[in-house]
Amino acid sequence: MQAKLLLEDGTLFTGKSFGSEKNAIGEVVFNTGITGYQEVLSDPSYCGQIITMTYPLIGNYGISRDDFEAVRPYIHGFVVRQHEEIPSNWRAQYTVDSLLKEYDIPGISEIDTRMLTRKLRHYGTMKGVISTGNHSIEELMEQIKGTSLLTDQVTRVSTKSIFSSPGNKERIVLVDFGSKSGILRELNKRDCDVIVVPHNTTANQIRRLKPDGILLSNGPGDPKSVPEAVTMIHELLGQFPIFGICLGHQLFALACGADTEKLKFGHRGGNHPVKELSSNRCYITSQNHGYTVKEDSISNTPLEITHINNNDKTVEGLKHKHFPAFSVQYHPEAAPGPFDSSYLFEDFIEMIRRTKAETPELPRQAQIVAKAKKGDMQNA
Repeated sequence: MQAKLLLEDGTLFTGKSFGSEKNAIGEVVFNTGITGYQEVLSDPSYCGQIITMTYPLIGNYGISRDDFEAVRPYIHGFVVRQHEEIPSNWRAQYTVDSLLKEYDIPGISEIDTRMLTRKLRHYGTMKGVISTGNHSIEELMEQIKGTSLLTDQVTRVSTKSIFSSPGNKERIVLVDFGSKSGILRELNKRDCDVIVVPHNTTANQIRRLKPDGILLSNGPGDPKSVPEAVTMIHELLGQFPIFGICLGHQLFALACGADTEKLKFGHRGGNHPVKELSSNRCYITSQNHGYTVKEDSISNTPLEITHINNNDKTVEGLKHKHFPAFSVQYHPEAAPGPFDSSYLFEDFIEMIRRTKAETPELPRQAQIVAKAKKGDMQNA
């Protein structure tokens, strides 16, 4: 079946349909990864977007149950140059086509993805619609104009209830703004006792969980669409060690008084060079975001820039000057790779241990007695 991809500027691509047969509107973006299309499809940070893969051949190694980064994909459409219908890999359990059909997501192949990518790089990301019906260009353009891009993506992808992944070492509260499974895997690998909480969990609710540290996950959309998270982070700064990833990095910056802005076409792929300023070392990183922290907004905050993007010099890492808290714009859990930056999870755990050593607590019995005495004084 024929499919169309129409952009809001009137550019039309005609190709071949795969996946679900429907109309779907979203923000058209591109990903430069050569492998890892399953992890891209299932990354919650792509919620509401139509993804263009710049690598031409997609689907050749199929889909495996072990490679998902979320329980389901949240994308609105998938654009590829060549869709391979018959995968050749011993791990493959089904195809990209069947995955998209299962979750009612349309795909389009056999179009010039190089032209599309160059247009998005030149003019920036834009709304678009994938259509498999017999709709006219005028009808599709009216649909685009009459549809607003999502602003509630975090609410859509975040867990709705608290759950735990037990371990024997540090207790980490993972605030789920659309967390990839790779973050939980990295914490489990280090035997952390992880409690995953929804995006709108309050500071008091997190305090009651008695964490050793707090990890702010990745997620989709504009960080300013999650103001309650900014309030929560601001209230907890200095009370617990904090590590922010991607959207968590941007929310951490907002909580410290910095500002964020939308990038022209974002960073999406597994080949983004990032320089660590303290060592002058370059890391190749996995990234997926459309917003960034404004460098000129950091000077009047208690934040210090730790990493920059070697391509466009945007802010890629921050740390607090006074409190045990840091963040990175990229994905240290990778999935897909590279895994150059997984050491940041060890840095986070080491920061927790150092903080506990520098600020020892009273023995638990003494804490209970002190709390009881405080209650008696308030009741007197």
